[in-house]
Amino acid sequence: MLDYVKRVILVLSGKGGVGKSTISTQLALTLKERGYKVGLLDIDLCGPSVPYLLNLEGQNVHQGPEGWVPVYLDQEQRLGVMSIGFLLSSRNDAVVWRGPKKTSMIKQFLEDVYWQDLDFLVIDTPPGTSDEHITVMENLRQVPQCTAILVTTPQEVAIEDVRKEITFCKKTGITIMGIIENMSGYECPTCNECTNIFSSGGGESLAEYAKIPYLGSIPIDPRMGKLAGQGLAAVKELPGSNTSRVFTELVLQLGESFNGT
Repeated sequence: MLDYVKRVILVLSGKGGVGKSTISTQLALTLKERGYKVGLLDIDLCGPSVPYLLNLEGQNVHQGPEGWVPVYLDQEQRLGVMSIGFLLSSRNDAVVWRGPKKTSMIKQFLEDVYWQDLDFLVIDTPPGTSDEHITVMENLRQVPQCTAILVTTPQEVAIEDVRKEITFCKKTGITIMGIIENMSGYECPTCNECTNIFSSGGGESLAEYAKIPYLGSIPIDPRMGKLAGQGLAAVKELPGSNTSRVFTELVLQLGESFNGT
């Protein structure tokens, strides 16, 4: 049920393995830390990693009078989560479905989850521009404000796939908030010095070429790996890191647009 959702943020990328789920969870956690009421919807049906990242594996989804009740990270219910991972008996279970069944499940997630009043709904999408994405877009027409954040890594193959995602957004009328370059170098946890393992600047160059905002570079940080599976926000646990700075600035931009309408 999206009737009471004020803003939807789609986290997109043309390529798998670029860190969409990490970006989605940290964005949701940062929004929560800033006092917003947030929902996080994981529609990557074949690779649902959000329950693991937020330390919510083993939680059960309940059916209420208004629909499915999301799993909440906190007692105050400021961050609700829905994922097919909650419906599987094991992390190792495979979802072997054809397209129609996948789109039907996503439609249920969008129509039948009782989110209550939300300031932001963050949607973690699968890679590509497939049936799942089209189903999402068809169901988001009722939401007054929907924007996309594109995630890439510095390698050329990832940059090329994000070009296709930009085309998809333009064809479907999705406003692009900007591009984040993830895994942009390695940040030493001791001295915070960043070393470029791969190439760098690809995301920024693509943003300049496509005339869309560049939202920042997030390095590989071993400390972030330790946060995975704990449901902890980088802005709270690693306040001096580049990762924390990028998410803080991103949420400030979202807050300005939210309060400006």
